[in-house]
Amino acid sequence: MQFIRDNIGLVLVACLSGVMLLWPLFGNRLRGVKQAGIAEALQLINHKNALVLDIREENEFNAGHILNSKLIPLGKLSERFGELERHRERPIVVVCRSGQRTTAACVLLGKQDFGQVYNLTGGMLAWQKAGLPLEK
Repeated sequence: MQFIRDNIGLVLVACLSGVMLLWPLFGNRLRGVKQAGIAEALQLINHKNALVLDIREENEFNAGHILNSKLIPLGKLSERFGELERHRERPIVVVCRSGQRTTAACVLLGKQDFGQVYNLTGGMLAWQKAGLPLEK
């Protein structure tokens, strides 16, 4: 106990570091964001007719994207919800470069009552690493 009192700063830094390491694992779940790995995303796309929503910028999209994906950059998503209305009942797999920006998009879509929204874990980097096809 004396050690903790004498080193409270170090103890707090260690605790904060632990929380920061675990946040990616539990943070999305707390916000209601569903994760889909490559295999699950392929199942959703091929068997459930999921829409692939690419939220990267146009130049990133033009460099290579998932076949038949729809581009709506994250910064324009709020003003372009109407384009997704006809896909409301379908699963939506949201993709960016690494899977980091997609959390914000998934939260926004959830607030608009899109119920089947999935974050592609690892984003386009994981897709490419799996050797899956891209369209240019």
